[in-house]
Amino acid sequence: MVENETPEPEQPVAAAPDAEKPVEKPAEKKPPLLEPGEYAQYILRSRAEVLFVLRSLLDAVSQVTIFFNEGKEMLLTTLVALEDDAVVLDFGASSETNRKAQEAEKLFCVAVHEKVRIQFLLRGLKRIEYKGRPAFRAALPDEVLRLQRREFFRLTTPIARPLKCLIPFGDSEGTVQMMDMNVVDISGGGLALALPEGVTFETGAEFPNCKVDLLEVGTVTATLKIRNQFEITLRSGGRVRRAGCEFIKIAPAMLNLVQRYIIKVERERKARESGMI
Repeated sequence: MVENETPEPEQPVAAAPDAEKPVEKPAEKKPPLLEPGEYAQYILRSRAEVLFVLRSLLDAVSQVTIFFNEGKEMLLTTLVALEDDAVVLDFGASSETNRKAQEAEKLFCVAVHEKVRIQFLLRGLKRIEYKGRPAFRAALPDEVLRLQRREFFRLTTPIARPLKCLIPFGDSEGTVQMMDMNVVDISGGGLALALPEGVTFETGAEFPNCKVDLLEVGTVTATLKIRNQFEITLRSGGRVRRAGCEFIKIAPAMLNLVQRYIIKVERERKARESGMI
């Protein structure tokens, strides 16, 4: 350590780039790559879901950051096309970085769409010409990590097809009854309920074995914890009460159903907006 400190005034230019490049560059530009094993419940593997997520990046022209060579190199790009079994990506600004990316065997792609982090792995890039411009083609990824965690995207449930939540509710005599409530919105973290007149929950109360019918997708069974209760004013002037609920230790299979439902509703909404249905 002392020997390194002694020549410091004589070698500032030579030492700084090599020392800083692998440390400061990732810290400034590279969000830490997530380990898929830690977030297995957020991984989408069906081809339809993978294509839907990638198409959302394509439509929004979202920036995709590609990390390779163990995260020491990065390439900024965008999706320019989706094919049946492949993705097409724009060339980066640096010809040298493009060359290195083409030589890499594994490329970790990270993007953010509507505050949702998206990550997937590409196994090799091939240079092609796309609409008269150089581009990269890669095989369609086998899976996509779509992480929402605490900043979960909250989907307002369709009015025409409302979701119902059945909550086991015990009275003072110990009798358990099933209360049927409308779900106002839902996410991977929980849901909001429309409270019927005269119904009040204790904040912090937990209700196991609640069931939410996600229509064609399936039924979610989970423990709900009441986080808050509040009133809102409708456009008509009327006032309604809501309860914000959190999923407690929701099983990965149940969380996957919620994500599939959100993707399905969003896909149908975008299809309606585009006039496809």
